[in-house]
Amino acid sequence: MPLQNRVDPFGAIHAVPARGLFTGNRGIIHDPETKTLLRKRWALQAWIICVCRFRNVRREPMGRNRQVNGELVGKAGWTELFFLDEVTALAAGHRPCFFCRRERATDFVGRFGTAFGVGEPRAPMVDKRLHKERLASGGQGVRLDPASLASLPGGAMVGVGSKSYALLNGSALPWSFGGYKPAIPLDAPELANAIMITPPTTVAVLRAGYRPVWAA
Repeated sequence: MPLQNRVDPFGAIHAVPARGLFTGNRGIIHDPETKTLLRKRWALQAWIICVCRFRNVRREPMGRNRQVNGELVGKAGWTELFFLDEVTALAAGHRPCFFCRRERATDFVGRFGTAFGVGEPRAPMVDKRLHKERLASGGQGVRLDPASLASLPGGAMVGVGSKSYALLNGSALPWSFGGYKPAIPLDAPELANAIMITPPTTVAVLRAGYRPVWAA
């Protein structure tokens, strides 16, 4: 049985076979004895996006991965979550990790500073704003009229009911854990009641030029 550690664009965590391009975390939210999630869905405001392969590090998903001075100490480390791609992770309210994706994280936070006129932006500033906006931590999706939908930048995601769509080149790609389905136009009936599910802060960073990694 697959572990419950695959994240959808709304930020909900599922048990499905597909993994995707990226991992990441929200702190320790699992029981390593049963490899199941705790009731809480985050332990930190910093929700990050990590690469699945970094140096020679090997982890047991939802196991005992906490390290002290490079040595395993038998306690639960951060809970590994998995995303189809960076577009999905950004929609769920995560942002790039400064440890394993420093260049991308620096770019993201720098463009946050550009978007909001912050001279010396820092990751905790981003995390604080995102935590108020993420759907999975109590934020509200932004209702979109046709003009607002058309004005969203590529890489933003919208939702209609339980379905989600990623915007790219003036069209919308239906999302699934296994990948994207063929694009539909933005004026398609399916998008008539769309809400913006990517946090407004992240949408502003995308407008400022951040380019997320897409699944093929």
